[in-house]
Amino acid sequence: MTAEPVREGKYARIERERRFLLAGPPLPASVTASRRITDRYLAGTRLRLRRSESLTDGSREFKLTQKVPAERPGHIQGLITNVYLSPAEYELLARLPAATLSKTRLSVPPLGIDIFDPPLHGLVLAEAEFTTDAAARSFLPPPQIVAEVTDDPRFTGGSLVHAHRDDLLGWLAEHDITPAPTTPRTA
Repeated sequence: MTAEPVREGKYARIERERRFLLAGPPLPASVTASRRITDRYLAGTRLRLRRSESLTDGSREFKLTQKVPAERPGHIQGLITNVYLSPAEYELLARLPAATLSKTRLSVPPLGIDIFDPPLHGLVLAEAEFTTDAAARSFLPPPQIVAEVTDDPRFTGGSLVHAHRDDLLGWLAEHDITPAPTTPRTA
C-alpha cells in the first residue's frame, strides 16, 4: 500500500525536521537562548500540551499541538497544528491525563538542542527545522553530531515520553554514547 502524500491544509503545516544525537551539551558560549519546556502528551490522543519558559526573561508560552505523523521515513515528519493558549486555558487542559516529558532547550543556530530531565538525563538531542524539502536535504550537520536519528521513531517526543532509563541507555549505547553519571542531589 502506497502512503498518501503529506499535504498542507488550511490549519496544518508540513513539519520538516531532522534529528541528531550529541554526546553532550554544547559549549555555553555557543548558546544564544534557552528555555524550560514541559510537554504533556495527552493520553490516547495525538495532542501535546506545552509550557515553555524563557530562562532569560521569564516569558512564558503555552500551546496545544497536534502532530499527524507521515507514513514514510525522512525529513517530512508529518502535519503539525498549533493553537496558542492563555495561562487559564493551559491550566484547564493540564488537568487531563497525560505523560510528561521535561527538558531544557538551548538555541545553537541552526539547531535547537534538548537536554532531558530524569529519567532521560544524558540524552542530548538536536533538531533542525526547515521550510523547504531542498533545505532539509542539503543540510550538512555540524561536526559535533554523533548520529542522525531522524528515521528512528524511538527518538520522537511521543516515544521518549514512555521510555524507561534502561531503554534509553541501550539506545545510546548503539551509538557509542555513555552518559556521564549523575551525582545525587543533597537536601
